[in-house]
Amino acid sequence: MTVRSSSGFSRRHLTQAIGGALALALTPSWANPSTPQWPTQTVKLVVGFPAGSSPDLTARALAEPLAKALGQNVIVENKVGAGGNIAADLVAKSTDGHTLGLMINGNMTIARILNPKVPYDPLKDLAPISLIGKAPLVLTVPAGPPGESAAEWLSLAQKAGDKLSYASPGVGTVAHLGMELLKTKAGIAPVHVPYPGNPQIITAMLGGQVQMALLPPAMAAAQVRGGKLRAIGASSTGRSPVAAEVPSLAEIGVKDYQLEIWNAVAAPASMPAAVATKLSAVISDIVRAPEMRARLFQQGWQVVGSSPEGLRNRIVSDTKALGDIIRSQKIEVN
Repeated sequence: MTVRSSSGFSRRHLTQAIGGALALALTPSWANPSTPQWPTQTVKLVVGFPAGSSPDLTARALAEPLAKALGQNVIVENKVGAGGNIAADLVAKSTDGHTLGLMINGNMTIARILNPKVPYDPLKDLAPISLIGKAPLVLTVPAGPPGESAAEWLSLAQKAGDKLSYASPGVGTVAHLGMELLKTKAGIAPVHVPYPGNPQIITAMLGGQVQMALLPPAMAAAQVRGGKLRAIGASSTGRSPVAAEVPSLAEIGVKDYQLEIWNAVAAPASMPAAVATKLSAVISDIVRAPEMRARLFQQGWQVVGSSPEGLRNRIVSDTKALGDIIRSQKIEVN
C-alpha cells in the first residue's frame, strides 16, 4: 500500500526527494571544495609566454603528472603579452574554479608597482599555491678581453663607466632590475639596452652590440661551454646547484647582493583555502619526486615546492626588495 501525504506526494516520493537533496548537498563542487573530489572538470594551466619558453616548459612538464594526481585533464594555454601580465590578469579574473597560472616572480610581485595601470593586483587578486623552482641569474659577458679573471673584468668595468652597455629582456624585468641593483653594489655604470628576449640578447652579445647581461643559467650554459661567452658571477649568496661552476658575485667582491628568479603556480584569489592547500600539497609532491626534480634541474631550476603560506611570504619579501629598486632607480613601465 502507498501512503500519500496531503500534498499528494507518496512516502516513496518524499524519501526520494530527501535523498536527492542530501546527495546534492554532498556533491563536490567549486562552491563546496572541502571534499576530496575537486576538480570536477578539466583544469587550465595558463602561461603568459610562448611555447618553448622557460615557463611554458615547466608548465608542460607539470601538466601530465598533475592530471594523474587530480584525476582530470590538465591543459596548458599560452596567453602571451605584457611580460606575462595578460595571462596573470586572466587567471585573477577567472570564475570557472578550474583555471590556474604558471607565473614568474615579476607577475606575482611588482607588476603594479612598475605600472599602476596593470589591471590586477598581485597581492590581492591572486592566491599563491606553490613555489616550483628558483635560480640565480648569471652575469654573462662575451668571451675574451677585457679581463682575464672575473675580478679583473669587474675592475675594468668600473673604470669604463657608461662606455659599456648591458641588455635585458625589457624594462621592469627581474634581469633589468637586477642589473640596476648591481650597478649600485658594484660601482659600474653600463647603459641599458632592452631586447625582446634572452635569445636576442645572446645574439647581441656574440655580435658585440652589448657587453653584459644577467641571464638564466640554463640560457647561458651552452654558449659558456662553447667558449663564446663567459660567466662572471651568479647572483646568489653562495654557489648555486644549478650553476655550481660559476662563482657567486660575492666571491669576486660584490657584497650584499642576492637576486633570484622563480616560477610558481597561482590561482584566483577566490580559490577557497581548502582547495589551495590540497593543490599545493599535490604540486609539491610532484616537483619533489626524483624524476621531476631532475627534469626541472635540466631546465635550470632548483626545485622548491612550498605551501601557499611559504609562497606568500616569498611574494611579500620580493615585492619589497624589488620595489625598493624600482623606487630608488625611478623605473617605470608605461
